[in-house]
Amino acid sequence: MTDQQRRDAIARALDAVEARIAKACVAAGRARSEVRLLAVTKTFPASDAALLTDLGQTGLAENRDQEAGPKAGEVRLLRPGVQPRWHMVGRLQRNKARSVVRWADEVQSVDSVRLADALAKAMSAAHEAGERSGTLDVLIQASLDDDPSRGGCSLPRLGELADHISGLDVLRLRGVMAVAPLGEDPAPAFARLAGAASDLRRNHPEASELSAGMSADLEPAIAHGSTCVRVGTALLGARGLASP
Repeated sequence: MTDQQRRDAIARALDAVEARIAKACVAAGRARSEVRLLAVTKTFPASDAALLTDLGQTGLAENRDQEAGPKAGEVRLLRPGVQPRWHMVGRLQRNKARSVVRWADEVQSVDSVRLADALAKAMSAAHEAGERSGTLDVLIQASLDDDPSRGGCSLPRLGELADHISGLDVLRLRGVMAVAPLGEDPAPAFARLAGAASDLRRNHPEASELSAGMSADLEPAIAHGSTCVRVGTALLGARGLASP
């Protein structure tokens, strides 16, 4: 496939995803502007991420630090005049915090006090080294199935973790993220998430983001209040082998 053919294929896919989001917003009685799209570029090359920015899609997301850091650097070289906003949406080990803050504008997968503290320590070190300024946006990853292998904070403990994050001056709490349970109707899970997020906002009104919904389930997520959908397969195709 030539570069132009790949660009055309991604453009068609982006139009189709945008149409799905718009239709879901109409069905939910919401404005299209209430839902942002993140393009999940994991396992796809930096050239695809660069093409997405050419098409106006500057919200990009990755699942693995070891892939994302080099890719973000390569995109900077490919498109020096563009500044995409990079999001970490996968499970994150504490020992990767220092690396992640070098490339991520937002981390959506904070699920423990220890991880929040590690990110805060990494941000402070980055400030001292002159690598970053300001704060790091974070979302709490909520567990909708209590499966420890998939990560996430249990819904009853969201408030406790939010209180802790709010006390860390180098982190900015933006909201809640979740992944639908495997093999289940996602709608009831997204309804539980919406209720928990609403409860959280009573004490943390700044936590207005609700990141839920991917290629297969963005419609029920939007119906239950998602403000951010994370789409990979529907934009870029079936996953290939991970990038080096």
